[in-house]
Amino acid sequence: MTVTYDALHQQLLEKQQHLQGQLEDTESAVREEGVGYSNHMADAGTEVFEQARDVSVARQLKRSLSDVHHALSKFKDGTFGICEGCGSIIELARLEALPSARMCLECQSHREGKR
Repeated sequence: MTVTYDALHQQLLEKQQHLQGQLEDTESAVREEGVGYSNHMADAGTEVFEQARDVSVARQLKRSLSDVHHALSKFKDGTFGICEGCGSIIELARLEALPSARMCLECQSHREGKR
């Protein structure tokens, strides 16, 4: 089945809503689970670990949400599906796998090879 740009747009809108919900839940947990005073050092260590994990998850959700927002803005300005590296059309199969892709596979591979 061939994917369409309209279907990708809808998928991004749904992902945006899902990520926003997850981020709100995670940030709420981070605020509510602040490290407090514990009677046992192991309990305090567990609280610190869980807090750090939740902060890390929130950071990743924010990055993912930013990528989705960027892709949706490209729909608005008519540049969705155009590689930000070379200006060529991003393969539809790549966009189907990763609708928020900013670069074609060749440019992304080249970029990752430089790291």
